[in-house]
Amino acid sequence: MTDAPSRTTSSWKRAKHRIAHSIKLRMVLVFLLLAAGMTFVFFTGAQKAFSMGWREAARPLLMDYVDRIAAEITNGGQPSVERALAVTERLPLTVRIAGPQVNWASHPGQAESDWMRDKPDDSGPRNGEKNGEKWGGSKDWNGILQRETADGHTIQFGINDEVFVRRPRLIGYALTSLLVLTLLAWLYVRRLLKPLDAIGEGARRFGAGDFSQPIPERCLHGPDELGELATTINTMGRDIHRMLEAKRALLLAISHELRSPLTRARLNTELLPETADVNPQREALMRDLKDMAGLITDLLESERLSAKHAALQREPVALAALAQEVVAEVLARQPMRPDARTEIAFHADPTLPPLALDPARIRLLLRNLLDNALRHSAGAPLPPELHLRAEGKGIQIEVRDHGPGVPDDLLPHLAEPFFRPDTARTRAQGGVGLGLHLCKLVAQAHGGTFAVRNARPGLAVTVSLPG
Repeated sequence: MTDAPSRTTSSWKRAKHRIAHSIKLRMVLVFLLLAAGMTFVFFTGAQKAFSMGWREAARPLLMDYVDRIAAEITNGGQPSVERALAVTERLPLTVRIAGPQVNWASHPGQAESDWMRDKPDDSGPRNGEKNGEKWGGSKDWNGILQRETADGHTIQFGINDEVFVRRPRLIGYALTSLLVLTLLAWLYVRRLLKPLDAIGEGARRFGAGDFSQPIPERCLHGPDELGELATTINTMGRDIHRMLEAKRALLLAISHELRSPLTRARLNTELLPETADVNPQREALMRDLKDMAGLITDLLESERLSAKHAALQREPVALAALAQEVVAEVLARQPMRPDARTEIAFHADPTLPPLALDPARIRLLLRNLLDNALRHSAGAPLPPELHLRAEGKGIQIEVRDHGPGVPDDLLPHLAEPFFRPDTARTRAQGGVGLGLHLCKLVAQAHGGTFAVRNARPGLAVTVSLPG
């Protein structure tokens, strides 16, 4: 029994949400309310305008017309049923004749009119206040629709109710016409505002970095505000695209041009004499040059992967074997320090399916994740963990450390380029902030997802690669 009210409430909430978020529905509702308001005001005003003066003007005309019909029925003598019947067939009237010789009703099945049921006296408003108000003071319907003949007969006239039985059809026609007009208004408003859908889709594409497809030309036709809006957004998209391409080209050019002087600087450093006085400076300079070369490589790889046309050299890869090789390489490059971790807990699902991956980019992803985990595992009770799990037809990669973790408010920024949670750390301790950004780009280039969460203790990075 409780399901029906809940469904009604849910339907009402959905309808309310659609109206609140759809300018089309709101415009149609405004049209309907305006049409209903104008109809009400028109008919009410017209009724008031006519009711103020038409009755006094029409009363003598109506009385004269009734006199003529009564004279036609009596024809100067006794009322004639045949003539009365001819009148009712010609006009939407009822006729009642009562008298010493003729008692006849044209429509005996119909109830008497209100003015005939009320028997007013001469002391107050006749036929009740309602009829008296309609026709002004004590003027009643008796003097208008009832006639006395010379031979003592009374002729009473009324409106034939059967005429109004057919009137509901007109109401149906009017409602149908209103619904048709509403439907036409809805279709017109929908056609008028249809460019908003294409404009919204274009804005979302531009926001996602896809500038290859502008807003369709069909939205630009016409000098209205929506056409101007579409043109403005297309112009904005082209300008942003040009700025991004210029930035990317500049970065690639600088990174490429820096390789040559770095190579020469490294060669000159290697040619320095290996003496006790020079070796410390020589080794420090070699480390800095190596870091700079790695930074340039990461920048170039970042720009290649962030482009929409990033090309992957895919081939069938056994991820477990590749991960074992990367683990061995990462551990071999660890510095010989007492606090340095020299182990990684590796767990691989034996049912991992082979995937079509770019092995060089996957190596980069695993290497950066493991380097990051080892860097933040100094002093941790447990070594970093690498998990490879089957996930449907794909594979899930998870790297977790048991270090201090990251504040929750900084988690959404970890994969941003050059972002470092602790700005006070040195480059040797925290890197330059491109490692996780590259991992995210590699995952997205393969059609996968990248997520970071606090594992308490430590940080867990999860990459899902589809099959």
